[in-house]
Amino acid sequence: MITSKIVFLYENTLPEWWDLFQTKQTIIKVKKGQKFIDEGTETLGIYFIHKGFVKVHKHWGQREMIMRFAKEGDIVGHRGISVGNSLSPISATSMKDSVLCFLELDFFKTLLKTNNTFAYRLMMFYADELHWSEQKMGSLVHLSVKERFVVNLLYLINHLGLDKENVLKAELTKTDLAAYVGTTYETIYRVI
Repeated sequence: MITSKIVFLYENTLPEWWDLFQTKQTIIKVKKGQKFIDEGTETLGIYFIHKGFVKVHKHWGQREMIMRFAKEGDIVGHRGISVGNSLSPISATSMKDSVLCFLELDFFKTLLKTNNTFAYRLMMFYADELHWSEQKMGSLVHLSVKERFVVNLLYLINHLGLDKENVLKAELTKTDLAAYVGTTYETIYRVI
């Protein structure tokens, strides 16, 4: 039974649903570097990260663009929920060994229809994510690479946190940082 790290799901649904989660969820263990959502494939469900760290990314021409990073307690796969298109617009890859809680899409949609608080909180999550995405897109146009790096680093510090030595709680390569900031490895190497 996995419940402690999936706070978002349990805090925002009616207690009557909690036992049903145990029968409807599938616990999936993924290894570092393992892709568990492929861009362009049918969205089958939603993942809650119980343990681990994940990058959400997509192809942008010949390059990878990291849309966001997800940590314990975060949700992944929600971008594939759509009325007109069931194909996932993103890929998701584990950045370290991770444990995921998977809920099938039909069950997840039923949760949304019957749990007002859950639907509202998910809508607020979407709004926050859209706001940050719009800021990131604006920064691609209006900020230098150094400025984008600083803005994104501050976001990562706020989202992922720092350890006792003031080091980011996630290990990111320069290639990952470049894909997240929206530049090349060589440019990030010079900026850092």
